[in-house]
Parts: sequence; C-alpha cells; structure tokens
Amino acid sequence: MAIRGPRLWAKPNRKGKGSMTDNQNDIIQLEITRQQIIEAVKKLNDEERDNLIEDLLAQASPDYLESIREAREDYRQGRVLSHDEAFRKE
Repeated sequence: MAIRGPRLWAKPNRKGKGSMTDNQNDIIQLEITRQQIIEAVKKLNDEERDNLIEDLLAQASPDYLESIREAREDYRQGRVLSHDEAFRKE
C-alpha cells in the first residue's frame, strides 16, 4: 500500500503568484488519510489533544465561541464565584 504525501496549494496573491503568508484566509489543501489523522492524534500529549478538541469545537460551533465570549465578559465585569461559592453544599 502506497501513501501519497500531502499536496499544498497557496491562494494566489494580488499579483497572481502563489504565496504562503500568515493570512488565516489562505487556502491550504492536504490529501491525508483517516489513518494518518488517527496516528497523528495518537502522538499528541494530553494538553495538545485538549487544545485540538477545543479548536475543533470552536470551528464547528458558533454557540461554543459565544459561550467563551460571554464567560470572558463575565470575568472582566467581576461576575465570578470562588470554587467554594460555586460548589457550596447547602
């Protein structure tokens, strides 16, 4: 079984030439198998895996992003509870 390497395309710049920039809107296409993705995820440590999952949720769920915005605003406005206050048994 042969595995083909990734093919990359860069979105042309204003002059019509391909360029790789830091612009998040650049188009990069990869040919990669599910098994390659699985193997790459298996190699991640716990923190890297958590970050990947959070990034996927953020990209796939506008509600998730909105909840983060709301939580950050609550924190800035001082609308927070301590651990004891939040989990106090009545």
